[in-house]
Amino acid sequence: MPDSGVDDPVVIVGMAIEAPGGIETPDELWDLLAAEREGLCPFPRDRGWAVREVLDGSQRDGFKRIHDLGGFLSSAAAFDPEFFGISPREAVAMDPQQRVALRVAWRALENSGINPDDLAGHDAGCYVGASTMGYGPDLAEFTDLTGHLMSGTALGVISGRIAYTLGLAGPALTVDTSCSSTLTAIHLASQALRSGDCDLALAGGVCVMGSPGFFVEFAKQHALSDDGRCRPYSAHASGTVWAEGAAMFVLQQRSAALRDGRQVLAEFKTTCLNQDGRSVGLTAPSGPAQARLFARALHRSGVRAEDIGMIEGHGTATRLGDRTELLSLAQTYGATAPGAGPRLGSVKSNLGHTQAAAGGLGLAKVLLAAEHGAIPASLHSDDASREIDWDSQGLRLATEMTAWPAVDGERLAAVTAFGMSGTNAHVIVSIPATEAEAA
Repeated sequence: MPDSGVDDPVVIVGMAIEAPGGIETPDELWDLLAAEREGLCPFPRDRGWAVREVLDGSQRDGFKRIHDLGGFLSSAAAFDPEFFGISPREAVAMDPQQRVALRVAWRALENSGINPDDLAGHDAGCYVGASTMGYGPDLAEFTDLTGHLMSGTALGVISGRIAYTLGLAGPALTVDTSCSSTLTAIHLASQALRSGDCDLALAGGVCVMGSPGFFVEFAKQHALSDDGRCRPYSAHASGTVWAEGAAMFVLQQRSAALRDGRQVLAEFKTTCLNQDGRSVGLTAPSGPAQARLFARALHRSGVRAEDIGMIEGHGTATRLGDRTELLSLAQTYGATAPGAGPRLGSVKSNLGHTQAAAGGLGLAKVLLAAEHGAIPASLHSDDASREIDWDSQGLRLATEMTAWPAVDGERLAAVTAFGMSGTNAHVIVSIPATEAEAA
């Protein structure tokens, strides 16, 4: 049966992002995608990280080499505490994820035509996907930041900081399902809107690394890229590349958006979650679980698989992750006619793996592709993965910029994310044709 919110669906009325490569606006992200560029750069030298020790240490026995390359936010340290009514000392104690999330929340509201100051006391919700990234000294240490560190580094305060600053009176949750966190936050926000817990919601995710620890962990697991570049769905995929980023969306139900005169950027046909359960390993993906999720989401959306024009995949660029996802996607979305399936790609090929923010930046890519009527290339895809037979299994890798025409006044796309938590998330969106197309 179709999704229960079909009569008054949840829609996106605004968004804001920050991404590697100095990207601070959706237009800048599109420019990077259209130019087929990467946003990767050397490890930051202004965060107090022992970069040389990390790079050298990874060359010992039992580790895979860490390359001096990743997707880092160049503006992670840039913050105007006075603008948000925060003291400079408290701002230093704040996890950069709080600062970046607050900044993109403000910009997303402005993008939707809402004055953030007008939301004080309003039943607006705030749902943020994020994971603990190890910022700041230990709470047991006596430092100049003592007294601000507990609120400055608590995971739950990421959403709470936004709600406090803006005076939001609806639910505020920080959600951690590792790399599916943003789409999970969007799912929960959509449910809250439909149940009446709030009538407007900020929903998104953020990741800013407090240390290079994840690189070290994946070096030990031999799951990092051979050369520091992320190659989703490529025959040369050798491991992931860690990155940072943030994406925030303003959600309303369609009736409220039309009442308020908002521009509808996209409509959620469905949002869907499930869990791997007991699989081949705690952090390993489950193909059967992903296939069940994709099939359920498609059924609930009320659309046909052949009408989906674009799939923004998770695309970890690990051999196990890509193989599992490709087989599961082909099972649900594979076209019966050769060359007729949806175009598949992953923004990780441009930005690296932005962890808790991954699904949000993937969703932003889809909205931008629809706006421009073109699906951008997924980088490093000139030699496609041999884990599936692309022709017989009906998927098409986005190897070049491809026109994406609207059909019956809309474009349909799917976005997926999964994490080592075992939580899988999938959304299907409809993006209305532009006014010029509809004329």
